[in-house]
Amino acid sequence: MIGSVQKIARILNCFTDEEPVLGNLDIATKLDLNPSSVHHLLHTLCQEGMLIKDSQKKYRLGWKLLEWGNRVMYQKEMLSGAFPIVEGLIRRFKGAVHIGMFDQGEVVFVLKASPKESQEIPTYVGSRKPAYCTSSGKILLSSNPPMVKVTVEKGLVQRAPNTITCAAQLQTELQEVKKRGYSVSDNENELGLYGVAAPIRSYSGHTIASLNIVGEPFYMQGRDSKGILEHLLLTANTLSKELGYIDV
Repeated sequence: MIGSVQKIARILNCFTDEEPVLGNLDIATKLDLNPSSVHHLLHTLCQEGMLIKDSQKKYRLGWKLLEWGNRVMYQKEMLSGAFPIVEGLIRRFKGAVHIGMFDQGEVVFVLKASPKESQEIPTYVGSRKPAYCTSSGKILLSSNPPMVKVTVEKGLVQRAPNTITCAAQLQTELQEVKKRGYSVSDNENELGLYGVAAPIRSYSGHTIASLNIVGEPFYMQGRDSKGILEHLLLTANTLSKELGYIDV
């Protein structure tokens, strides 16, 4: 398995600015591999969108690589300027703040920041949580219907008292989230935690990430709840504008 992955990486590295188009034999010769073995790998890479085969039976890098590259750029752009922007949320409120991105039915946190006096939240950069029962996940799912199918297929497991485990109920919830522009998770992913999330949009208007703040229910739903929501939405909108989003 590892050997195949290494071969695939070496094949993709064959394509350069000087040689953007290569044939099966060209690649086999460059890598000193059997042309038949290379052909099978090239076929798989084409199926997965990482390579494109033209009418001359030559290969070039595919659009899937560009898609992945764009995702990396979005993360880089967001993270480089995100801390100063979310600082106001962290200073003013006691919750832990995250930026999350969707991956195969889960939310991956690419940023976490919290004030010293906040409740300890069991998350870290790189940690994953189910999309269907987190505020971060629900805001992402509400704007991206294909993600919902992937998420539901992984299973809606009861994780806390208020976890949504019915696909139809989840769809209804996501419609409400999209309508109001923010999502809430109240004892859904973990007992004793309340989260609220807002969308981060790219220049195209697509939701590519989420910004949330998580804390104890009595605090998050207390006298500062309106202020928390207002500042969260304002901060998410500021992050979106940093990515070129124009609020019309």
